[in-house]
Amino acid sequence: MSTRFHCLEDFRTEARSRLPRLMFDFIDGAAGSEYAACKNIETLDRIRLLPRVLVNVAERSLKKTFLGKEWGLPFGIAPMGMCDLAWAGTDKALAKAAVQHNIPLCHSIAASSSLEVTLDRARVNAWFQLYVGASLERAWEHVKRAQDAGYEVLILTVDVPQVAQRIRDLRNGFKVPFRTGPRQFLDFAQHPRWVLETLMAGVPRTANFDDTNPAALYGTASNGFIREETRGKVDWTFLQQLRDRWTGKLIVKGVLAPQDASRIQEAGADAIYVSNHGGRQLDSAPPAVTQLPLIREAVGTDYPLLFDSGIRNGESVVKALALGADFVMLGRPFLFASGAYGERGVMRLVELLTDEVSLTLAQLGCKSVEELERNMIIEN
Repeated sequence: MSTRFHCLEDFRTEARSRLPRLMFDFIDGAAGSEYAACKNIETLDRIRLLPRVLVNVAERSLKKTFLGKEWGLPFGIAPMGMCDLAWAGTDKALAKAAVQHNIPLCHSIAASSSLEVTLDRARVNAWFQLYVGASLERAWEHVKRAQDAGYEVLILTVDVPQVAQRIRDLRNGFKVPFRTGPRQFLDFAQHPRWVLETLMAGVPRTANFDDTNPAALYGTASNGFIREETRGKVDWTFLQQLRDRWTGKLIVKGVLAPQDASRIQEAGADAIYVSNHGGRQLDSAPPAVTQLPLIREAVGTDYPLLFDSGIRNGESVVKALALGADFVMLGRPFLFASGAYGERGVMRLVELLTDEVSLTLAQLGCKSVEELERNMIIEN
């Protein structure tokens, strides 16, 4: 039963046992020695919240208004590529959770489902996330395709000029396009249920790219998705061009420097997404939560900010909101949940986070997430 999952670590432990090591490490791993990923979590855990008493908090609201829409919860699902590698049908489960709980789902350009399918599943709750690879022309094609499909929000991810070395992936031989050798075959053979579920659903692929022919699958076709290709062509000129072309809301993701935040704000972006990519890009990057108050100060009190990196429970969601985020996103936790228990795991995770946020509000004497303030934070 899903009620055996009481915290994120329960999902992670179960996912580790159910998934091939190759897949679990792809989800769980990070850049270099994984110091940045650990510091994200450690720094958030070290932040203390100040309880308040004698406030009637019998009724509490978790609704949050962001980018002109009222959401059912103050957190959503971060963009993640190839989610169906965690478990068959993960993309579909995430879309179902987004609709059922009225939270945003960020559809990655590297997703296992096409952007049209995700929009059909999640409707107005779906946002589109764009990586720009070696071909700027292909990037503009994806922008037009998302706009024609009806997406209202585009997230430009800018913190991956090149995919970082992730030691676990290197040791396991993880690559996209995917290749299977003797070691990977043995790994899969030890996890027959994952293999069976995956084969029955169809081997996951980057559905927004033309990788349906053998040349593309092995990275020799120019229009296939190649994970290691450069994404370093994105610059300030591209951002301005994107702002001019994209008629909907524009979010820029992967910002840590206050000076970059100020310039992005001036360029006309509708929101900034504070993140160090969960520690998956630069092992020496600062914990994202330490930069959040600095960026809030740089852009002012009313400019919309999103946050992710290191969020593992409802208390951390509350901490990020109190430190200046308007909305919080989670990535890995949803893949652990799906890997542990499929769609039911995803739904159970949303339920747990909702309860944790609500209970934390009660302890802080808040009737609503809108009441969270910086003075509720004690940093040790």
